[in-house]
Amino acid sequence: MTPAEPSDVEQPSPAPELTRTLAADPLAEPVERVTRGWTYALAGANGAIWVGWYGPLQILLASQSEDFAPGTGMTKETLLAWVAGAGAVVSLFANPLFGALSDRTTARWGRRTPWIVAGAGGGAVSLLLLSGASGPWTMAAGWCLVQLTLNAAFAAVTAAVPDRVPRLQRGSVGGRLGAVQILGVVVGTGLATAAGGVKAGYEACAVCVVVGVLPYVLKYPDLRLPAAARPAWSWRGFLAGFWLSPRRHPDFGWAWLTRFLMNLSNALVLLYLLYYLRDRLHYGDPEQGVLILTAVNGVALLATVVVGGVWSDRTGRRKPFVVWSGVVMAAATALLAAWQSWPGTIVAAAVIGVGFGVFTSVDFALMTDVLPTAVDRGKDLGVINVANALPQVAAPALAAPLVTYLGGYRVLFLVAAAIGLAGAALVGRIRAVD
Repeated sequence: MTPAEPSDVEQPSPAPELTRTLAADPLAEPVERVTRGWTYALAGANGAIWVGWYGPLQILLASQSEDFAPGTGMTKETLLAWVAGAGAVVSLFANPLFGALSDRTTARWGRRTPWIVAGAGGGAVSLLLLSGASGPWTMAAGWCLVQLTLNAAFAAVTAAVPDRVPRLQRGSVGGRLGAVQILGVVVGTGLATAAGGVKAGYEACAVCVVVGVLPYVLKYPDLRLPAAARPAWSWRGFLAGFWLSPRRHPDFGWAWLTRFLMNLSNALVLLYLLYYLRDRLHYGDPEQGVLILTAVNGVALLATVVVGGVWSDRTGRRKPFVVWSGVVMAAATALLAAWQSWPGTIVAAAVIGVGFGVFTSVDFALMTDVLPTAVDRGKDLGVINVANALPQVAAPALAAPLVTYLGGYRVLFLVAAAIGLAGAALVGRIRAVD
Protein backbone atom coordinates (compact mmCIF):
# COMPACT_ATOMS: atom_id res chain seq x y z
CA MET A 1 0.00 0.00 0.00
CA THR A 2 1.24 3.47 -0.76
CA PRO A 3 1.34 6.19 1.91
CA ALA A 4 -1.40 8.07 0.09
CA GLU A 5 -4.03 5.45 0.83
CA PRO A 6 -6.57 6.50 3.46
CA SER A 7 -6.03 3.37 5.58
CA ASP A 8 -2.43 4.38 6.14
CA VAL A 9 -3.29 7.78 7.61
CA GLU A 10 -3.74 7.67 11.37
CA GLN A 11 -6.85 9.60 12.40
CA PRO A 12 -7.08 11.67 15.60
CA SER A 13 -8.19 9.73 18.64
CA PRO A 14 -11.78 10.31 19.82
CA ALA A 15 -12.42 12.89 22.50
CA PRO A 16 -12.00 11.55 26.08
CA GLU A 17 -15.74 11.27 26.64
CA LEU A 18 -15.98 9.00 23.60
CA THR A 19 -13.04 6.76 24.29
CA ARG A 20 -15.10 3.76 25.33
CA THR A 21 -17.98 3.81 22.86
CA LEU A 22 -18.83 5.12 19.41
CA ALA A 23 -22.12 6.62 18.32
CA ALA A 24 -22.09 4.97 14.88
CA ASP A 25 -24.82 2.46 14.06
CA PRO A 26 -23.29 -0.93 14.93
CA LEU A 27 -25.64 -2.72 12.51
CA ALA A 28 -24.93 -0.54 9.47
CA GLU A 29 -22.59 -1.73 6.72
CA PRO A 30 -19.30 0.09 7.46
CA VAL A 31 -18.12 2.61 4.85
CA GLU A 32 -15.32 4.54 6.60
CA ARG A 33 -11.89 2.95 6.19
CA VAL A 34 -10.20 1.89 9.40
CA THR A 35 -6.76 3.20 10.27
CA ARG A 36 -3.54 1.25 10.25
CA GLY A 37 -3.26 1.68 14.04
CA TRP A 38 -6.68 0.12 14.62
CA THR A 39 -5.83 -2.76 12.32
CA TYR A 40 -2.53 -3.57 14.01
CA ALA A 41 -4.00 -3.27 17.51
CA LEU A 42 -6.77 -5.73 16.61
CA ALA A 43 -4.23 -7.97 14.90
CA GLY A 44 -2.09 -7.90 18.03
CA ALA A 45 -5.02 -9.09 20.11
CA ASN A 46 -5.65 -11.85 17.58
CA GLY A 47 -2.00 -12.89 17.59
CA ALA A 48 -1.94 -13.05 21.39
CA ILE A 49 -4.86 -15.47 21.37
CA TRP A 50 -2.99 -17.70 18.91
CA VAL A 51 0.03 -17.69 21.21
CA GLY A 52 -2.26 -19.09 23.90
CA TRP A 53 -3.43 -21.84 21.55
CA TYR A 54 -0.31 -22.86 19.68
CA GLY A 55 2.28 -22.82 22.42
CA PRO A 56 0.36 -25.73 23.96
CA LEU A 57 -0.63 -27.39 20.67
CA GLN A 58 2.81 -27.36 19.08
CA ILE A 59 4.96 -28.27 22.09
CA LEU A 60 3.51 -28.26 25.60
CA LEU A 61 0.57 -30.66 25.26
CA ALA A 62 2.77 -33.11 23.34
CA SER A 63 5.37 -32.98 26.13
CA GLN A 64 2.74 -33.51 28.82
CA SER A 65 1.22 -36.38 26.83
CA GLU A 66 4.60 -38.06 26.68
CA ASP A 67 4.98 -37.68 30.46
CA PHE A 68 1.47 -38.85 31.35
CA ALA A 69 0.95 -41.66 28.81
CA PRO A 70 2.87 -44.39 30.70
CA GLY A 71 0.44 -46.23 32.92
CA THR A 72 -2.69 -45.07 31.08
CA GLY A 73 -2.76 -47.88 28.52
CA MET A 74 -2.49 -45.28 25.74
CA THR A 75 0.37 -44.26 23.49
CA LYS A 76 1.49 -40.64 23.60
CA GLU A 77 -0.11 -40.14 20.15
CA THR A 78 -3.46 -41.44 21.33
CA LEU A 79 -3.43 -39.38 24.53
CA LEU A 80 -2.54 -36.20 22.63
CA ALA A 81 -5.28 -36.91 20.10
CA TRP A 82 -7.80 -37.45 22.89
CA VAL A 83 -6.89 -34.25 24.74
CA ALA A 84 -6.73 -32.12 21.58
CA GLY A 85 -10.04 -33.56 20.41
CA ALA A 86 -11.75 -32.84 23.74
CA GLY A 87 -10.61 -29.22 23.60
CA ALA A 88 -11.75 -28.89 20.02
CA VAL A 89 -15.24 -30.14 20.97
CA VAL A 90 -15.45 -27.32 23.52
CA SER A 91 -14.30 -24.88 20.84
CA LEU A 92 -17.05 -26.06 18.51
CA PHE A 93 -19.69 -24.77 20.88
CA ALA A 94 -17.83 -21.91 22.54
CA ASN A 95 -17.05 -19.81 19.48
CA PRO A 96 -20.59 -19.42 18.09
CA LEU A 97 -22.02 -19.17 21.61
CA PHE A 98 -19.82 -16.25 22.63
CA GLY A 99 -20.26 -14.69 19.20
CA ALA A 100 -24.03 -14.74 19.71
CA LEU A 101 -23.71 -13.34 23.24
CA SER A 102 -21.52 -10.49 22.00
CA ASP A 103 -24.12 -9.70 19.31
CA ARG A 104 -26.60 -9.09 22.13
CA THR A 105 -24.28 -7.23 24.52
CA THR A 106 -25.32 -3.65 25.29
CA ALA A 107 -22.57 -2.83 27.79
CA ARG A 108 -21.13 0.67 28.04
CA TRP A 109 -17.79 -0.71 26.80
CA GLY A 110 -19.41 -1.97 23.61
CA ARG A 111 -20.43 -5.31 22.12
CA ARG A 112 -17.06 -6.96 21.63
CA THR A 113 -14.56 -5.44 24.09
CA PRO A 114 -16.05 -6.97 27.28
CA TRP A 115 -15.68 -10.44 25.79
CA ILE A 116 -12.13 -9.77 24.60
CA VAL A 117 -11.15 -8.72 28.12
CA ALA A 118 -12.96 -11.56 29.87
CA GLY A 119 -11.78 -14.17 27.39
CA ALA A 120 -8.13 -13.13 27.46
CA GLY A 121 -8.06 -12.88 31.26
CA GLY A 122 -9.79 -16.22 31.64
CA GLY A 123 -7.48 -17.76 29.05
CA ALA A 124 -4.39 -16.63 30.97
CA VAL A 125 -5.71 -18.12 34.21
CA SER A 126 -6.61 -21.35 32.40
CA LEU A 127 -3.09 -21.65 30.98
CA LEU A 128 -1.67 -21.28 34.47
CA LEU A 129 -3.99 -24.01 35.72
CA LEU A 130 -2.96 -26.24 32.83
CA SER A 131 0.68 -25.75 33.74
CA GLY A 132 -0.02 -27.52 37.03
CA ALA A 133 -1.78 -30.54 35.51
CA SER A 134 -0.85 -33.72 37.36
CA GLY A 135 -2.26 -36.32 34.96
CA PRO A 136 -4.26 -36.88 31.78
CA TRP A 137 -7.62 -35.91 33.27
CA THR A 138 -6.44 -32.58 34.71
CA MET A 139 -4.55 -31.89 31.47
CA ALA A 140 -7.71 -32.48 29.44
CA ALA A 141 -9.80 -30.33 31.81
CA GLY A 142 -7.27 -27.51 31.69
CA TRP A 143 -7.07 -27.56 27.90
CA CYS A 144 -10.87 -27.52 27.60
CA LEU A 145 -10.96 -24.47 29.88
CA VAL A 146 -8.31 -22.75 27.72
CA GLN A 147 -10.41 -23.42 24.63
CA LEU A 148 -13.57 -22.12 26.30
CA THR A 149 -12.09 -18.82 27.43
CA LEU A 150 -9.86 -18.00 24.47
CA ASN A 151 -12.72 -18.71 22.08
CA ALA A 152 -14.75 -16.03 23.84
CA ALA A 153 -12.02 -13.52 23.02
CA PHE A 154 -11.48 -14.85 19.50
CA ALA A 155 -15.19 -14.67 18.60
CA ALA A 156 -15.28 -11.01 19.62
CA VAL A 157 -12.03 -10.10 17.82
CA THR A 158 -13.25 -11.73 14.61
CA ALA A 159 -16.64 -10.01 14.73
CA ALA A 160 -14.99 -6.59 15.03
CA VAL A 161 -13.92 -6.81 11.38
CA PRO A 162 -17.36 -6.86 9.69
CA ASP A 163 -18.52 -4.39 12.38
CA ARG A 164 -15.92 -1.79 11.40
CA VAL A 165 -14.19 -2.60 8.09
CA PRO A 166 -15.73 -1.82 4.66
CA ARG A 167 -15.88 -4.70 2.20
CA LEU A 168 -13.11 -3.51 -0.12
CA GLN A 169 -10.66 -3.16 2.77
CA ARG A 170 -11.29 -6.59 4.30
CA GLY A 171 -8.69 -8.41 2.23
CA SER A 172 -5.88 -6.13 3.39
CA VAL A 173 -7.12 -6.12 7.00
CA GLY A 174 -7.52 -9.90 6.87
CA GLY A 175 -3.97 -10.14 5.55
CA ARG A 176 -2.58 -8.20 8.49
CA LEU A 177 -4.60 -10.26 10.94
CA GLY A 178 -3.30 -13.38 9.24
CA ALA A 179 0.30 -12.14 9.39
CA VAL A 180 0.09 -11.51 13.12
CA GLN A 181 -1.74 -14.81 13.56
CA ILE A 182 1.19 -16.77 12.18
CA LEU A 183 3.53 -14.65 14.29
CA GLY A 184 1.41 -15.76 17.23
CA VAL A 185 2.01 -19.38 16.25
CA VAL A 186 5.76 -18.76 15.95
CA VAL A 187 5.94 -16.80 19.21
CA GLY A 188 3.86 -19.42 21.04
CA THR A 189 6.10 -22.20 19.76
CA GLY A 190 9.21 -20.19 20.60
CA LEU A 191 8.05 -19.39 24.13
CA ALA A 192 7.12 -23.01 24.75
CA THR A 193 10.52 -24.16 23.50
CA ALA A 194 12.74 -21.52 25.10
CA ALA A 195 11.04 -20.99 28.45
CA GLY A 196 12.88 -23.84 30.12
CA GLY A 197 10.14 -26.33 30.89
CA VAL A 198 6.43 -27.03 30.55
CA LYS A 199 5.35 -24.87 33.50
CA ALA A 200 7.46 -21.90 32.42
CA GLY A 201 6.19 -22.29 28.85
CA TYR A 202 2.59 -22.03 29.96
CA GLU A 203 3.36 -19.04 32.17
CA ALA A 204 5.07 -17.21 29.29
CA CYS A 205 2.11 -17.86 26.99
CA ALA A 206 -0.33 -16.62 29.66
CA VAL A 207 1.52 -13.32 30.06
CA CYS A 208 1.64 -12.85 26.28
CA VAL A 209 -2.14 -13.35 25.98
CA VAL A 210 -2.88 -10.57 28.47
CA VAL A 211 -0.28 -8.11 27.21
CA GLY A 212 -1.29 -8.63 23.57
CA VAL A 213 -4.91 -7.53 23.95
CA LEU A 214 -4.23 -4.40 26.01
CA PRO A 215 -3.42 -1.93 23.16
CA TYR A 216 -6.72 -2.65 21.42
CA VAL A 217 -9.02 -2.61 24.44
CA LEU A 218 -7.38 0.45 26.04
CA LYS A 219 -6.92 2.69 23.00
CA TYR A 220 -9.72 1.94 20.54
CA PRO A 221 -13.40 2.41 21.32
CA ASP A 222 -15.98 -0.21 20.51
CA LEU A 223 -19.38 0.19 18.91
CA ARG A 224 -22.13 0.19 21.52
CA LEU A 225 -25.42 -1.55 20.78
CA PRO A 226 -28.46 0.39 22.06
CA ALA A 227 -30.77 -1.72 24.19
CA ALA A 228 -33.62 -1.06 21.75
CA ALA A 229 -31.62 -2.64 18.92
CA ARG A 230 -30.87 -5.86 20.78
CA PRO A 231 -32.59 -8.88 19.18
CA ALA A 232 -35.63 -10.20 21.03
CA TRP A 233 -34.69 -12.97 23.43
CA SER A 234 -36.11 -16.46 23.66
CA TRP A 235 -34.31 -19.73 24.29
CA ARG A 236 -35.95 -21.34 21.28
CA GLY A 237 -35.03 -18.48 18.97
CA PHE A 238 -31.51 -18.23 20.39
CA LEU A 239 -30.75 -21.92 19.88
CA ALA A 240 -32.48 -22.09 16.49
CA GLY A 241 -30.32 -19.21 15.27
CA PHE A 242 -27.20 -21.39 15.27
CA TRP A 243 -28.56 -23.41 12.36
CA LEU A 244 -28.04 -21.66 9.03
CA SER A 245 -29.72 -23.69 6.34
CA PRO A 246 -27.41 -24.39 3.37
CA ARG A 247 -30.53 -24.41 1.22
CA ARG A 248 -31.46 -20.85 2.24
CA HIS A 249 -27.86 -19.61 2.38
CA PRO A 250 -25.94 -21.76 -0.13
CA ASP A 251 -22.95 -19.43 -0.48
CA PHE A 252 -22.49 -19.44 3.28
CA GLY A 253 -22.68 -23.24 3.25
CA TRP A 254 -20.12 -23.71 0.48
CA ALA A 255 -17.78 -21.16 2.06
CA TRP A 256 -18.04 -23.01 5.38
CA LEU A 257 -17.28 -26.38 3.75
CA THR A 258 -14.28 -24.93 1.89
CA ARG A 259 -12.77 -23.60 5.09
CA PHE A 260 -13.45 -26.86 6.93
CA LEU A 261 -11.66 -29.00 4.34
CA MET A 262 -8.68 -26.65 4.08
CA ASN A 263 -8.26 -26.57 7.84
CA LEU A 264 -8.72 -30.33 8.15
CA SER A 265 -5.89 -30.83 5.67
CA ASN A 266 -3.67 -28.46 7.64
CA ALA A 267 -4.59 -30.05 10.99
CA LEU A 268 -3.68 -33.53 9.73
CA VAL A 269 -0.18 -32.28 8.90
CA LEU A 270 0.38 -30.37 12.16
CA LEU A 271 -1.06 -32.76 14.74
CA TYR A 272 1.81 -35.26 14.82
CA LEU A 273 4.59 -33.01 13.54
CA LEU A 274 6.69 -33.44 16.68
CA TYR A 275 6.30 -37.23 16.55
CA TYR A 276 6.96 -37.29 12.79
CA LEU A 277 10.32 -35.61 13.29
CA ARG A 278 11.24 -37.84 16.21
CA ASP A 279 9.93 -41.24 15.09
CA ARG A 280 10.03 -41.13 11.27
CA LEU A 281 12.86 -38.75 10.44
CA HIS A 282 14.81 -39.39 13.68
CA TYR A 283 15.65 -35.70 13.88
CA GLY A 284 18.08 -35.04 16.72
CA ASP A 285 16.13 -32.28 18.50
CA PRO A 286 12.48 -32.60 17.39
CA GLU A 287 11.23 -29.70 19.53
CA GLN A 288 13.77 -27.38 17.92
CA GLY A 289 12.79 -28.91 14.57
CA VAL A 290 9.15 -27.94 15.10
CA LEU A 291 10.27 -24.39 15.91
CA ILE A 292 12.43 -24.22 12.76
CA LEU A 293 9.61 -25.52 10.54
CA THR A 294 7.12 -23.12 12.15
CA ALA A 295 9.49 -20.22 11.52
CA VAL A 296 10.09 -21.24 7.88
CA ASN A 297 6.35 -21.59 7.35
CA GLY A 298 5.76 -18.25 9.04
CA VAL A 299 8.31 -16.36 6.94
CA ALA A 300 6.82 -17.77 3.74
CA LEU A 301 3.31 -16.93 4.92
CA LEU A 302 4.29 -13.38 5.81
CA ALA A 303 5.62 -12.94 2.28
CA THR A 304 2.15 -13.50 0.78
CA VAL A 305 -0.53 -12.89 3.41
CA VAL A 306 -0.74 -9.08 3.14
CA VAL A 307 0.08 -8.98 -0.58
CA GLY A 308 -2.65 -11.52 -1.33
CA GLY A 309 -5.26 -9.60 0.63
CA VAL A 310 -4.39 -6.23 -0.91
CA TRP A 311 -4.32 -7.73 -4.41
CA SER A 312 -7.73 -9.30 -3.84
CA ASP A 313 -9.15 -5.95 -2.67
CA ARG A 314 -7.82 -4.16 -5.73
CA THR A 315 -9.20 -6.70 -8.19
CA GLY A 316 -12.46 -7.11 -6.28
CA ARG A 317 -12.13 -10.91 -6.66
CA ARG A 318 -11.79 -13.62 -3.99
CA LYS A 319 -12.37 -17.09 -5.49
CA PRO A 320 -9.33 -17.39 -7.81
CA PHE A 321 -7.01 -16.58 -4.91
CA VAL A 322 -8.60 -19.22 -2.67
CA VAL A 323 -8.54 -21.87 -5.41
CA TRP A 324 -4.88 -21.44 -6.32
CA SER A 325 -3.74 -21.17 -2.72
CA GLY A 326 -5.51 -24.47 -2.04
CA VAL A 327 -3.82 -26.14 -5.01
CA VAL A 328 -0.39 -24.93 -3.86
CA MET A 329 -0.95 -26.22 -0.31
CA ALA A 330 -2.19 -29.60 -1.56
CA ALA A 331 0.87 -29.99 -3.79
CA ALA A 332 3.21 -29.18 -0.90
CA THR A 333 1.43 -31.64 1.39
CA ALA A 334 1.77 -34.37 -1.25
CA LEU A 335 5.48 -33.49 -1.39
CA LEU A 336 5.74 -34.49 2.28
CA ALA A 337 4.54 -37.96 1.33
CA ALA A 338 7.00 -38.30 -1.57
CA TRP A 339 10.09 -36.71 0.00
CA GLN A 340 10.30 -37.81 3.62
CA SER A 341 13.48 -36.14 4.75
CA TRP A 342 14.45 -33.06 6.73
CA PRO A 343 15.21 -30.99 3.57
CA GLY A 344 11.93 -32.15 2.02
CA THR A 345 10.03 -31.13 5.15
CA ILE A 346 11.60 -27.66 5.09
CA VAL A 347 10.66 -27.17 1.42
CA ALA A 348 7.11 -28.35 2.08
CA ALA A 349 6.79 -26.02 5.10
CA ALA A 350 7.85 -23.05 2.96
CA VAL A 351 5.50 -23.85 0.06
CA ILE A 352 2.56 -24.49 2.40
CA GLY A 353 3.28 -21.10 3.97
CA VAL A 354 3.12 -19.36 0.58
CA GLY A 355 -0.27 -20.89 -0.17
CA PHE A 356 -1.68 -20.51 3.32
CA GLY A 357 -0.72 -16.84 3.41
CA VAL A 358 -2.95 -16.05 0.44
CA PHE A 359 -5.69 -18.35 1.73
CA THR A 360 -5.70 -16.81 5.23
CA SER A 361 -6.32 -13.24 4.09
CA VAL A 362 -8.60 -13.81 1.11
CA ASP A 363 -10.72 -16.56 2.65
CA PHE A 364 -11.37 -14.34 5.67
CA ALA A 365 -12.57 -11.54 3.39
CA LEU A 366 -14.71 -14.02 1.44
CA MET A 367 -16.34 -15.24 4.65
CA THR A 368 -17.30 -11.74 5.78
CA ASP A 369 -18.77 -11.11 2.32
CA VAL A 370 -21.25 -14.02 2.62
CA LEU A 371 -22.59 -13.28 6.13
CA PRO A 372 -26.42 -13.43 6.01
CA THR A 373 -27.34 -10.57 8.42
CA ALA A 374 -25.67 -7.66 10.23
CA VAL A 375 -27.43 -8.27 13.54
CA ASP A 376 -25.89 -11.75 13.88
CA ARG A 377 -22.35 -11.07 12.66
CA GLY A 378 -20.70 -12.47 15.77
CA LYS A 379 -22.83 -15.60 15.84
CA ASP A 380 -22.51 -16.25 12.10
CA LEU A 381 -18.74 -15.81 12.19
CA GLY A 382 -18.75 -18.13 15.19
CA VAL A 383 -20.51 -20.74 13.06
CA ILE A 384 -17.88 -20.19 10.38
CA ASN A 385 -15.13 -20.54 12.98
CA VAL A 386 -16.52 -23.98 13.78
CA ALA A 387 -14.83 -24.85 10.49
CA ASN A 388 -11.55 -24.02 12.25
CA ALA A 389 -12.34 -26.03 15.39
CA LEU A 390 -14.11 -29.08 13.94
CA PRO A 391 -10.96 -30.24 12.10
CA GLN A 392 -9.24 -30.40 15.50
CA VAL A 393 -11.85 -33.01 16.45
CA ALA A 394 -11.84 -34.82 13.12
CA ALA A 395 -8.06 -34.78 12.59
CA PRO A 396 -7.15 -36.93 15.63
CA ALA A 397 -9.90 -39.43 14.82
CA LEU A 398 -8.65 -39.68 11.23
CA ALA A 399 -4.90 -39.36 11.80
CA ALA A 400 -4.40 -41.85 14.62
CA PRO A 401 -5.57 -44.95 12.66
CA LEU A 402 -3.83 -43.75 9.48
CA VAL A 403 -0.48 -43.45 11.25
CA THR A 404 -0.86 -46.51 13.48
CA TYR A 405 -2.57 -49.06 11.22
CA LEU A 406 -3.09 -47.85 7.64
CA GLY A 407 0.28 -46.98 6.21
CA GLY A 408 1.92 -44.42 8.47
CA TYR A 409 2.87 -40.83 7.71
CA ARG A 410 3.05 -41.25 3.93
CA VAL A 411 -0.64 -42.19 3.77
CA LEU A 412 -1.51 -39.45 6.26
CA PHE A 413 0.04 -36.76 4.06
CA LEU A 414 -1.56 -38.10 0.87
CA VAL A 415 -5.01 -38.07 2.51
CA ALA A 416 -4.38 -34.52 3.76
CA ALA A 417 -3.42 -33.39 0.23
CA ALA A 418 -6.58 -34.90 -1.28
CA ILE A 419 -8.78 -33.22 1.32
CA GLY A 420 -7.18 -29.82 0.70
CA LEU A 421 -7.59 -30.18 -3.05
CA ALA A 422 -11.29 -30.97 -2.59
CA GLY A 423 -11.68 -27.79 -0.54
CA ALA A 424 -10.09 -25.70 -3.28
CA ALA A 425 -12.40 -27.20 -5.91
CA LEU A 426 -15.58 -26.41 -3.95
CA VAL A 427 -14.88 -22.66 -3.91
CA GLY A 428 -16.32 -22.53 -7.43
CA ARG A 429 -19.78 -23.31 -6.03
CA ILE A 430 -20.00 -19.89 -4.35
CA ARG A 431 -22.06 -17.56 -6.56
CA ALA A 432 -22.37 -14.20 -4.79
CA VAL A 433 -18.61 -13.53 -4.71
CA ASP A 434 -16.30 -13.34 -7.73
